Amino acid sequence: DHVSTYAAFVQTHRPTGEFMFEFDEDEMFYVDLDKKETVWHLEEFGQAFSFEAQGGLANIAILNNNLNTLIQRSNHTQATN
Repeated sequence: DHVSTYAAFVQTHRPTGEFMFEFDEDEMFYVDLDKKETVWHLEEFGQAFSFEAQGGLANIAILNNNLNTLIQRSNHTQATN
């Protein structure tokens, strides 16, 4: 059996989030949120597969919007870091 894992998360402090994909517990790629580009764990993965960083960035933008909405609706003040 094989397992593929996709993870996307955001938070209010740095690092602000992550978008990554792994196969059988080996990271294939992640999207560098600062550089706005796909970073392949092994160069060969990038030759065999493709992923547009904009797709990951769009998902991160949606997650940020959802997080901000939850913060506003929670009626709690943010903890100071």
